[in-house]
Amino acid sequence: MPSDIRRRFIGPTAQSAWLWLWSAIVGALAVAATVGFRWLARWVDWLATGYHAAGLVASARDLSPWHRALVCAAGGIIAGALLQAGLAWARRGPRGDKHLDYMDAARAGNADLNDRTTLARSVSALVSIGTGASIGREGPMVQLAAWFTSWPARLLPFTVQQRNALMVAGVAAGIGCAYRAPIAGVVFVLELALGFFARDIIVPVFIASATASALMYWLVDSAPLYTMPTVGMVPTSLGLALAAGVFFGIVAWVLLELLEAARKLFARIPMLTLRLTAGGVLVGLVSMAVPDVWGNGYSVVSRVLQGQLLWQALAAILIAKVAATALSSGSGAIGGVFTPSLLVGAAAGSLAAQIALLWLPPGVVGDPRALAVIGMAAVLAGVTHAPLMAIVMALEMTGQFQLTVPVMLASGVAFSISTRFGVRPIYGNPIEGAG
Repeated sequence: MPSDIRRRFIGPTAQSAWLWLWSAIVGALAVAATVGFRWLARWVDWLATGYHAAGLVASARDLSPWHRALVCAAGGIIAGALLQAGLAWARRGPRGDKHLDYMDAARAGNADLNDRTTLARSVSALVSIGTGASIGREGPMVQLAAWFTSWPARLLPFTVQQRNALMVAGVAAGIGCAYRAPIAGVVFVLELALGFFARDIIVPVFIASATASALMYWLVDSAPLYTMPTVGMVPTSLGLALAAGVFFGIVAWVLLELLEAARKLFARIPMLTLRLTAGGVLVGLVSMAVPDVWGNGYSVVSRVLQGQLLWQALAAILIAKVAATALSSGSGAIGGVFTPSLLVGAAAGSLAAQIALLWLPPGVVGDPRALAVIGMAAVLAGVTHAPLMAIVMALEMTGQFQLTVPVMLASGVAFSISTRFGVRPIYGNPIEGAG
């Protein structure tokens, strides 16, 4: 083979193979980061409550109301103090305390994440999440996955473009692990971070996300994130989805407005530790009446999708969860509102369907669990302004692919309603949050 042909074909092929091999390794690192963080959060929960329960809500229910309030308050104090001390430590480091969020890193093509702020925020997040803050643990999990995968990108002899590809692949794999939705992880980084024409990054992202998903399937859990019976559509499902999309768009807009208002309110408190303490105390008071506000809402969504909650309980949980999430996120607790938004959508959908069944025949409304799935996607589309990702995420997490058309209709309408009010999506990064 002539030397010019060898240089033209063999060299690039070897480089691609090397990058693809490391993309698979990046997927494995993302699994280690997300599974490890989830285990540590459970350990903190056990230290705070003394219970090895199935989840934070179960732990909260095992405690007395005053004990719940004290755990949240203590968690706010400790998380705030750790974050303030951690950022002071970061300021003495080579990069200072300017945090580089994985979303901004992906958009800027920069895999050089700030090690000290990532560690400081991760430790604070563990305390907040393990003590009942009404935020998602997935944001810190994905940040850790991106940080883990940035190390081989920084240490090995890759080009700048290849380093960025590996880090972005780690983000997609981390999201796929956190939600057991590998396709949604790919769509997330393409829709929200890169744009769909980032062709040089697509293959590493696919490989990392597929590797992470396969390892989660074989080593952790093969089931979707939310298991539920198959629900069918009724002849009125499409019209109902269009009407419900307006309702879900308004719900998403209200949620965004409350999050922004809470952020501005807590910004008046000058000291970081006091902000998180105030957030913890207030969430603790809310949890005294409604323990279901603890955590990211995973167990509550599971009960909604199983049809285990009636509309009276759903109404109380929905109001309390929105308030608690605004308080936790607004106070600066490290974590996102992505998964709490799923709870808001599921609860609002099931609540609307159950109330409609009081006046309309079942053949018109259908199964409330179907509208819960539709609500998850539609509210998520409204708060993230990323409708395609929201559609794929909800369908993958629940396995209800027969609802694709009504989910698409409701998500499109909710996205349109939310954007028309002029609100911005969740702080530019719906999983990590404001920080």
